[in-house]
Amino acid sequence: MHLSESARVVFDVLAGAGTATRPQLAAGAGLSKPTVSTAVAELEAVELAAHSGRASGGTGRSAAVYRLGTAAGAVLAVDLGPAKTRVRSCALDGALLAEGTGSREEAADTVRKVLDALPAGAPLRAVVVAVGDVTTRDGEGAGERPATAKAGPAFDAMAVALPEGVPVHLENNVNCAALAELHEGAAVGRETFGYLRIGVGIGLAVVIGGRVLRGANGAAGEVARLPYPWDESRAPRYEGLEQRMGSRTLLRRAAEAWQQADGPRPRTAERLLALAGQGHATARSVIDAHAADVGRLAAAVAAVLDPGLIVLGGGTGADPQLLPGVRAELARLSWPTEVVSSVVGDTGTVAGASRLAVAHGIQTVTGAVRAKH
Repeated sequence: MHLSESARVVFDVLAGAGTATRPQLAAGAGLSKPTVSTAVAELEAVELAAHSGRASGGTGRSAAVYRLGTAAGAVLAVDLGPAKTRVRSCALDGALLAEGTGSREEAADTVRKVLDALPAGAPLRAVVVAVGDVTTRDGEGAGERPATAKAGPAFDAMAVALPEGVPVHLENNVNCAALAELHEGAAVGRETFGYLRIGVGIGLAVVIGGRVLRGANGAAGEVARLPYPWDESRAPRYEGLEQRMGSRTLLRRAAEAWQQADGPRPRTAERLLALAGQGHATARSVIDAHAADVGRLAAAVAAVLDPGLIVLGGGTGADPQLLPGVRAELARLSWPTEVVSSVVGDTGTVAGASRLAVAHGIQTVTGAVRAKH
């Protein structure tokens, strides 16, 4: 679709605003009112903009209000998590259109159900899939896919449900969650920070100047690859730090510490955290030791990045019980760095992926990315 430069700019402003009058579009686009009127007419002619009523002004006059038209379409965001798949579809102004949740094995069916719920006639402009992996390309001209078996097979099984011809973009799930923290969570107003996820695995997103740092291989923040252990008697193991700090090992340490008088042994990290919160002594000691480990990793992050702020997320990392221990160990080993718990919760990854999908969708229409990512 060929649009004039002024129409592309006005569409971008309208997508960001949701609804706007022509004077508001002119102010946002930095264009004259006659130019905006011509651009709006151009957008209306191809159903990228539509009339949405009138708004009264302070002088008693009313102005026409515009919104995105049906042809602007929709985008799809998929969080291909280790256990659950979360799917959202949004309009290009960010409005939620449909969403669904299923197991990882049900990912393709969940995607189909959300696609089936989209408004008739709304073209799908872009898809963003959040994966717990580094991404790569399958040869020249091929699309992105997960680089390893961590997410590769699950992505392939899900991808059969995606419509052909629609641009599909992959992004690391921790990076997506960091974007949600930046725009609507614990890092609002802080354009430089680290988002440290501690759960089944571990990962770091580095946000500098409001943008996610990806690195030469798209692997910036892959702290699972930090050498561990690192002493004279033991050689580092491949992803040994993730093995040390992941929730499976946390539960194994809890099992080793558990006494007969402690009652039933916790089978999940959530249960272990719940017992610690209730004052269970053994659970509390295990969580305190885990918090110290997280604090040492946070100190490594601070030593390299000096981010000023670290947001803790993930299945265990986001629990506020970890904060005192993390803060204390970080203060002991490094310079002052604020540490807070994530506030976006389990939906942070799909929320961040939705924001990226909207930006890519707008780029499909206008050729210019609006959102920082």
